[in-house]
Amino acid sequence: MNDDGRRAWAYLSRVAEPPCGPLVALIDLVGAPEAAEMVRRREFPEGFEAVADATTGRAAADRAAADLEHVAHLGGRLVTPDDDEWPEYRFQPMAARIPPEAPHHEDEVRELRPVALWVIGEGRIDELLERSVAMVGTRAPSSYGERVTDDFAGDLSAEGFTIVSGGAYGIDGAAHRAALAAEGRTIAFVAGGLDRPYPAGHAGLFRRIAESGVVVSEYPPGTVPGRHRFLNRNRIVGTATGGVVVVEAGFRSGTRNTATWAGRRGVPVCAVPGPVTAATSVTCHQLIRDGARLVSRSSEVIEEVGRIGELALELEVPERPTDGLEGPALRVHDALPARSGLPVSEIASIAGLPARAVMMQLAVLETKGLIRRDGALWRLAN
Repeated sequence: MNDDGRRAWAYLSRVAEPPCGPLVALIDLVGAPEAAEMVRRREFPEGFEAVADATTGRAAADRAAADLEHVAHLGGRLVTPDDDEWPEYRFQPMAARIPPEAPHHEDEVRELRPVALWVIGEGRIDELLERSVAMVGTRAPSSYGERVTDDFAGDLSAEGFTIVSGGAYGIDGAAHRAALAAEGRTIAFVAGGLDRPYPAGHAGLFRRIAESGVVVSEYPPGTVPGRHRFLNRNRIVGTATGGVVVVEAGFRSGTRNTATWAGRRGVPVCAVPGPVTAATSVTCHQLIRDGARLVSRSSEVIEEVGRIGELALELEVPERPTDGLEGPALRVHDALPARSGLPVSEIASIAGLPARAVMMQLAVLETKGLIRRDGALWRLAN
């Protein structure tokens, strides 16, 4: 891409508040350079009046060259749909995975797509997102939530998954740190310009993430984080990965917004259950009631978001010596007390069986090593 083309993309990245489906549609129709000229001249094809409305306030402020210079100074870059690194697959419709009742026409898909992405980091976005899972949750997790996040993120990183989150305090930060501790890769999608790390206390964490993964924003340098921008950030976290895992989230948590975006796109949503008395598990339980997959192990997450055939191993259930006993044999075994022996007559009375049937079952149980004879009495073998 030549310099003029990249400046056009940088200009379009700032000229409308994302998400802006009409602007994306215009770019798809005429290309970025021509779309940028149309916005500057305020001349649009018929049917694109919405682009004029969305860009009115910023069309005259062309800071493209300064934005590109600034992000380069930060060690970053602008990634656009014209670049090989653009994660095309993640921003295209996945109709086969979208529920029939969910809207997924072309305008809906364009509403999900960012115009471009501002990126700092050594990784390539397309490669990092190819096998990825988002882990999200409350900013005030319990020790249980932190432990689950640490275990899941570490295990998933070991299995080659990129851990994606929003860089916030709480579950987000725990997921990023666990991935880094496991020497895995992680992506932080942020809600403001890359020169304004938020929260400021995670500035060091963002630098560590960039060493093997990437820190990404759809907002150009200088953009201040705001509530609506966090919600827009959630839309990318919820739709650009292979699946979303909600670890802990309270009743009014913005995490539900991430899960909602994922559901609209047909991205699998998983939720970790917690105590029914814990406020931090309310949204998780609601999501499970609404159809999210309950997960209690990282292998169950992989089964939902991984490749075909990656199935969770069955839990090993401890075996008991009495497994397999049924009918008269089980009744005779249950009739024997734990610490003393009984004669056949008492066993028959307790089990409600004829003495002859009891003798037959005692012989079977003795063969299995479950009981032993002690003179005229019968006892449990243990």
